[in-house]
Amino acid sequence: MGNFESLITARRSTRKFNDQLLSAEEVKKIIQAALLAPTSKNCKSYEFVVVEDKIMLQQLSVCKNSGSAFLAECTLAVVVLGNQQTTDIWVEDAAIAATYMQLQAEDLNIGSCWCHIRNRLLGDASSEQLIRDLLEIPDHFGVLCIIGFGYKNQERDPNDLSKLIWEKVHIGRFPPAVYVAPYNGGEGVAATSSNKL
Repeated sequence: MGNFESLITARRSTRKFNDQLLSAEEVKKIIQAALLAPTSKNCKSYEFVVVEDKIMLQQLSVCKNSGSAFLAECTLAVVVLGNQQTTDIWVEDAAIAATYMQLQAEDLNIGSCWCHIRNRLLGDASSEQLIRDLLEIPDHFGVLCIIGFGYKNQERDPNDLSKLIWEKVHIGRFPPAVYVAPYNGGEGVAATSSNKL
């Protein structure tokens, strides 16, 4: 990618993959990105389980009631964990690392999608505990998500900057309501009732 704006505009969730395997160097770069992610007080509370075995990917694809089936088509899945004994904000640490991996994948033109695990169920059973049992993960590690990766078998248009919801942005404080103009090439984008930036 030429720049960060292009990267985050182009990245879209991919749930359809072809059979081409990722190279060892591509896998290394994706994992390296996770390890470069910042953590609270530099505690490095995250850990990762890298899965390429097709049988295991199939088992992961039925780990919750809905939203995990795409994992069966991935060529790589990374299970993102956090050490709950290290910090109470392991979720945030793990989420940042997961996002770094997805951005690195996009930079390599590799598709990815987040499969959320924490607080999800398969029937009445905890998806987190199912993953722990399946991958022999100690109980003190929380399972945040599984990121599936693979070469894209679907083309999606980049995000449309004109559809950004600028009204979600509040200036100075939440009230009063603010008006935020549509994206217009980086010129003044925000205005309040009394002041325009």
